[in-house]
Amino acid sequence: MTVIQTIILGIIEGITEFLPVSSTGHLILVSKFLNIPDSDFLKSFEIAIQSGAILAVVVLYWKKIWSGKDNWKKVLVAFLPTAVIGFVLYKVLKTYLLGNEMLVIWTLALGGVALIAFELWHKKYGKAGVAEVSQITYKKSFLTGIWQSIAIIPGVSRSGATIVGGLLMGISREAIVEFSFLLAVPTMAAATGYDLLKSAASFTPSEVPLLILGFLVSFGVAIFAVKWFIAYVQKHSFIAFGVYRIVIALVFYIYTIAFPW
Repeated sequence: MTVIQTIILGIIEGITEFLPVSSTGHLILVSKFLNIPDSDFLKSFEIAIQSGAILAVVVLYWKKIWSGKDNWKKVLVAFLPTAVIGFVLYKVLKTYLLGNEMLVIWTLALGGVALIAFELWHKKYGKAGVAEVSQITYKKSFLTGIWQSIAIIPGVSRSGATIVGGLLMGISREAIVEFSFLLAVPTMAAATGYDLLKSAASFTPSEVPLLILGFLVSFGVAIFAVKWFIAYVQKHSFIAFGVYRIVIALVFYIYTIAFPW
């Protein structure tokens, strides 16, 4: 992997981590598009640089993180389903799911259709009874965690799954987006830490600087992406993201599967 490829992947991660478009799916497909050889390091890289984007949340929500102890109890409850499923299916994830371009293309496309259909339904029937993160119950926190665990499948989108799940439970758009941000912190910290524990010994000296560079790039880009997304959800639905998912799935199918360069 070159420095330029590393920077590109870092930018892609920083932009997509908190949007309902699947950052992991984008990293897998962009890696294929850039002709980066599939390897254990690439899979670890795709996991680890997500923590750079998560660090942006820690920086932006610093005061809320340290002042909202009750909120963090709920975040940890929501984290449990993903922690258990991720630990049990770790080998399946790295062996069969990460790097599977066709799986990502399908999940991106079907997820886009589902997102559009959900937003049309929610516009007509949806209700938001929970306006603040502090009002989210422990039960709804746990159920949100179950929704998040679906995103172990690349292309589903961690943020997309948690946001849709929260909206279905009557949580306001702003509250569930913020809760999704906070939930990303333990989720990705654990995922990165566990993967590095398993794989770090196999990294070569030349790969470690690339990992650090990707981490820093994703962090810097995510700072701006989070601020933009917060402003966006206050005035718009996610239909545009649903359309984008379908279009990008089609584009990647054409360029990586149907007519590979």
